[in-house]
Amino acid sequence: MDSYGTLNEVLVRLFNDIMDIEQKAIITPEFKDITNKDMHVIDAIGVGTPKNMSAIAKELSVTVGTLTIAMNSLVKKGYVNRERSSEDRRVVYISLSEKGQKAFEHHENFHKQMIQGVMNELDRQELEVLVKTLKHLNNWFRQVQEND
Repeated sequence: MDSYGTLNEVLVRLFNDIMDIEQKAIITPEFKDITNKDMHVIDAIGVGTPKNMSAIAKELSVTVGTLTIAMNSLVKKGYVNRERSSEDRRVVYISLSEKGQKAFEHHENFHKQMIQGVMNELDRQELEVLVKTLKHLNNWFRQVQEND
């Protein structure tokens, strides 16, 4: 197979495999009431300083309307807290509940294991080439997304 075909096959399989493996790894009996997409919303909210809906939507590349639907579900399930700003009642701040923080940590641990697994297989030079290549690939995807 030529380089184009190999690269195409690897990228398509890699994307699909990561999504499938992540789904199986992070949606455990403890977190069976949420989806992989919900887990990524939880990840975007993060721990620490509460965020407003616009900041979270921007990070996820979705509209605030789309995010509101997911947020309503996560609030109802007890993963997320919503609080209106005392200075401007139109602004809603989002933070993770204790349950949401546990889900965040669970998801973060999966990513740590995934990255460590890759790093364990590469020497320093291979790792540098991989990082550089993935940065270029990421930039290309972001440029495509900006042009849509």
